[in-house]
Amino acid sequence: MDQRINDLLYLLELERLELNLFRGQSRDIGSPQVFGGQVLGQALRAASATVDSTRIVHSLHAYFLKRGDFNAPIVYQVDRSRDGGSFSSRRIVAIQFGEPIFTMAASYQITEPGLEHQFPAPVVPPPEGLKDAMYYGEKYLSKLPPRVQMRFETAMPFEFRFVEMPGFANTEKRPPFAHVWFRTVDKIESDDQELHRSILAYVSDYNLLGAAVLPHGIPLFSENLLTASIDHAMWFHRPVRVDEWLLYAIESPSASGARGFTRGSVYSQDGRLVASAAQEGLIRVINPQTTAPKT
Repeated sequence: MDQRINDLLYLLELERLELNLFRGQSRDIGSPQVFGGQVLGQALRAASATVDSTRIVHSLHAYFLKRGDFNAPIVYQVDRSRDGGSFSSRRIVAIQFGEPIFTMAASYQITEPGLEHQFPAPVVPPPEGLKDAMYYGEKYLSKLPPRVQMRFETAMPFEFRFVEMPGFANTEKRPPFAHVWFRTVDKIESDDQELHRSILAYVSDYNLLGAAVLPHGIPLFSENLLTASIDHAMWFHRPVRVDEWLLYAIESPSASGARGFTRGSVYSQDGRLVASAAQEGLIRVINPQTTAPKT
């Protein structure tokens, strides 16, 4: 496999300290704090390690409490809330320096048949003819804050192809809708749904909040803008492979009170709705010459 994929899988491989206690390493990807997707993916891996393999995660609900330090490992404490006949519930707390920085609840279910329907996938151009995110990163690199530039100078384990101008490059007001194709840069030598869903949780934190600034013509990484994830929820509807093209159809129904609300639908290239996500994030317009209020 590509080394970038090996590094991602290593990041999601936790050390078991006790029966319900795990430790994960952190990575600096150019954000001011630990990337939220990393904590989501690692927390899900910790919870899944305490659940019978016949049960697979179908939903998670998480809150980001404090900025994590990417220079330090994170400890994940799992509470085995319930194991029923069909469902299992887990509560996870991520801890750094003795304090919780993140909490999550996750629910697991045995595989069983049932009624099926879904909204159809939006009609958008296929990924093969679209420009990669690196094209926009190189074109607008000099206009991005130094730490954000690091994201484009560091080899990422995912490739993103934008149907519209990405939020970090957008300076014109436009409706709060975005469509992004994504996949890992190489095949993953595993069919394990727990692994693929953990990676999907990781990557779901990319691009989601950016839709909330589109109606305002402010680039997502502007120095006049302070952003941070507040909460994140996901629902996994159908089996998924993150090494095949997936379409993230994102919309932002509302922004108010220095917060932006976004939701996204994840479709496979053949049109199956495989997952949904929702997030509220801090979007605070600040004067870069003054000190922003604490989050």
